[in-house]
Amino acid sequence: MKDALAIHRWLLAHQVHHEIVRLPRPMTCAEDLPEAVSAAPDRCLMVTVLEVATRVGREVVIGFTSPVSAPPPLGAVGGVLGVRRVRPAPAHVVNAATDYASGLVCPLLLPESLPMFIDDRLLDDDDPVYTATGERHTALTLRALDLLALLPGKMVDLRAKGSREAVARRH
Repeated sequence: MKDALAIHRWLLAHQVHHEIVRLPRPMTCAEDLPEAVSAAPDRCLMVTVLEVATRVGREVVIGFTSPVSAPPPLGAVGGVLGVRRVRPAPAHVVNAATDYASGLVCPLLLPESLPMFIDDRLLDDDDPVYTATGERHTALTLRALDLLALLPGKMVDLRAKGSREAVARRH
């Protein structure tokens, strides 16, 4: 499993200014970050791992980086990607697909084989953002622009897409 030290070494090798923050109490998941680091939820990021069923019936595992304040709506993900079904991946699938502990996935150092998408609601400024490191007692902080420059994946707009509401046909 990847951890804070692996992330730290990788960021040093890429000469990216960052800090590994020791947390006062352990986190159970990335949604705990705002309270753990005393930051606004839109400054804290999480990776959501999803299982999607494509139109040809293949099951694919994907990752989504988004602010903790706005997790990716499953209907919007399905609409944007044009897939039949979207559901959260079980913990063992998350662990295997990311090499991080489920719920504590960092958006960095993810396998190239994992398709990644980035919510375009992520803030792109010089202020710090926080993310999990795969460990319960640490978090990563770096400038939002630096993180966006390093993130793999495609930027997508999830606003009001694919809500898939039932609409009655007109007779």
